[in-house]
Amino acid sequence: MVRAAILPAVGSALEIAEIDLPDPGPGQVRVRLAAAGVCHSDLSLTNGTMRVPVPAVLGHEGAGTVVSVGDGVTHVAPGDGVVLNWAPSCGSCHACALGEVWLCVNALAGAADVYAKRSDGSDLHPGLNVAAFAEETVVAAGCVLPVPDGVPLADAALLGCAVLTGYGAVHHSAKVREGETVAVYGVGGVGLATLQAARIAGAAQIVAVDVSSEKEELARAAGATDYVVASETTAKDIRKLTGGHGVDVAVECVGRAVTIRTAWESTRRGGRTTVVGIGGKDQQVTFNALELFHWGRTLSGCVYGNSDPAVDLPVLAGHVRAGRLDLAALVTDRIGLDDIPAAFANMVAGKGGRALVMF
Repeated sequence: MVRAAILPAVGSALEIAEIDLPDPGPGQVRVRLAAAGVCHSDLSLTNGTMRVPVPAVLGHEGAGTVVSVGDGVTHVAPGDGVVLNWAPSCGSCHACALGEVWLCVNALAGAADVYAKRSDGSDLHPGLNVAAFAEETVVAAGCVLPVPDGVPLADAALLGCAVLTGYGAVHHSAKVREGETVAVYGVGGVGLATLQAARIAGAAQIVAVDVSSEKEELARAAGATDYVVASETTAKDIRKLTGGHGVDVAVECVGRAVTIRTAWESTRRGGRTTVVGIGGKDQQVTFNALELFHWGRTLSGCVYGNSDPAVDLPVLAGHVRAGRLDLAALVTDRIGLDDIPAAFANMVAGKGGRALVMF
């Protein structure tokens, strides 16, 4: 029996309770969690913006130590430190065949599985595949990757979502070039990772945008050269900061229609906007045909940073070892399982960066 954070139903409060976790079967790995990040996607599961089978144990950004492995698992062994990969690619679907593993159609198939039992014997699903809001979890072998050398185990949890997403948005989706100007909308965990990634890419000017003036210090520490408190004049303010042109690249990490539209308007003619934030179906973004032609801007979605974790984790580890990427700086709160609802409330209120559940 292990303690876990359970979502009984969409719209319900999380319940912290003991669950019955089985030994790993063939092709599975049991992991003792060291840490798990509280991501906006977890909040989106609680309110129905994203849907998975429930009841479920949430949490998809985590790292820990292998306890045991099932038959056929050879790439990790008991005692190994691992990062959880919530979106493992199948390697055989159309997207995988194109090399776009982040769009794998089977990546979340495991979320429909029954992976554990509640104390009353009822079934539990593993949230976004990995059920990281628990002291231990059992996952498919494809959901674990060895922690690269030189990365502290607890900090490595952030590699599983926030950092892969933010880094990938800059380097894979927007393809920021040295000397370009960048605006990052939303200074949460992903936004802070995006700011660091823009700095690593050599951006000449990095403008952070958030509704809270209290995040300016966090943003500047991550690499922001300018800070704008969001308002009705945000796009105009950013153009003023960039010689009247607008930024080359805007990365939206919020998932709201007004923010996406503002990010697009804050780019220069021919600029690029990458949308990382996950919004609801009710968030409708509109453009007229003439402005699309006139401005020549590009608007693109970005799933999991358009990253391949197996390829990108060693690259990120290199940046960590070289001191270019500071994982600990993304974390503003280190909490326990019981504190996850409060972390969600802070997220809704726009407070802080990443909250990290420590086990």
